[in-house]
Amino acid sequence: MANAITIFRMAASIVLLFCPVFSPIFYALYLIAGLSDMVDGIIARKTNSVSEFGSKFDSIADFIFVAVCLIKILPVMDIPIWLYVWTAVIALIKVINILSGYAMHKRFVAVHTTMNKVTGVLLFILPLTLTIIPLKYSGTPICSMATFAAFQEGRFIRIGKGIN
Repeated sequence: MANAITIFRMAASIVLLFCPVFSPIFYALYLIAGLSDMVDGIIARKTNSVSEFGSKFDSIADFIFVAVCLIKILPVMDIPIWLYVWTAVIALIKVINILSGYAMHKRFVAVHTTMNKVTGVLLFILPLTLTIIPLKYSGTPICSMATFAAFQEGRFIRIGKGIN
């Protein structure tokens, strides 16, 4: 059942690619795809059907959804330079976390912290607010949370807390 929901998210993401940005159908598919990401994991845990395949499949579906959203939304956004720089710094911290996790644990590790999840929720909400809240205002709290989450993730990797 969880994998069927993941397949549905992949299909909704691909259809989203062909919808006009910020149209009612865009918002509907965006919400369906995003919310299905939350539901498939819950269903997998409740039905004891969590698997390595399902986890990887979910990550592929997430990648497709994010890639489609970036392809559709980035061209219509007016992104300030400072936000590009801040985002690059966060990405650099995340890359350092990946490399240090590999160096310390001899494998790629993932840390699913609460702050990473909060950042994900904020990023999910962002496209829903872009037509009413300018990015120059919404970008600061989101980047602040993402920066905190990235540093926390790095600390957890170094002390071995919550590593998957």
